[in-house]
Order: sequence, then C-alpha cells, then structure tokens
Amino acid sequence: MDVQTTEQKAVSSHKDTALLLAAAVALLGGMFAFYYYEVQFNALVRVLILLGGAAVGLALAYQTALGKTLWGYVVGSRIEMRKIVWPSKQESIQATLMIAVVVLIMALLLWGLDSLLLWGVETLTGRGA
Repeated sequence: MDVQTTEQKAVSSHKDTALLLAAAVALLGGMFAFYYYEVQFNALVRVLILLGGAAVGLALAYQTALGKTLWGYVVGSRIEMRKIVWPSKQESIQATLMIAVVVLIMALLLWGLDSLLLWGVETLTGRGA
C-alpha cells in the first residue's frame, strides 16, 4: 500500500512537471508571437494573442499541485485583506504629523550631537581655530 502511494506521487510529480513545462511553453509562445507578428497584425490582435498565451499558461499551471497551493494562498490573502480595518483620513493625517515631528526632533538631536563632537575634535586637535 505504501509503495502504491509512492508510485502515485511519482506519476503526479511527472504530470505536474509536464504541465508546468507546457504552461511555460504557452506563455513563451504567446510572448514570441507578440513580437514575431509585429508587422502582420495590429497591436490589439497581438495583445490578444499574448493574453491568450498567458491564460492557457495559467490554466495549465493551475492543474498542478503547486498551482492549487498558490491559488489557495491567493484566496486566503483576499480573505485576510477583508479583515483589515483601514485608518480614517483624520487618523492618517495625525499619524503623518506625529512622524514628521519625531523625524524633526531626531534630526535636531543628531545635528546637535554632530556639532558637539565636531567641536570636541576641533578642540582636541587644534584645527578649525
């Protein structure tokens, strides 16, 4: 029974590899056609060919275990995005102003420390006088 599941995983792995390879070929084929037929077709037709290659590539990639895992992650991310509580305009302005004040205070403190150290070095070395 354990050997059978290992064989099924190996077959599934080979199938996934073949599907991902086909997806890459479809995507690259769409990109190649977009540039190869630059003279023969207008931009709209070429973009449709490119989007068709991308759609076929995505459809093939979704059929793999990796594709389904990735799609589950995307769905989970969308669910988590709905749970976010976004700040109001007033909260955003207040937070921005607080950050600006803290940055200004830190800039003044660092300028003061730098000036103090510069004065100390000039005093010790006798330069700058």
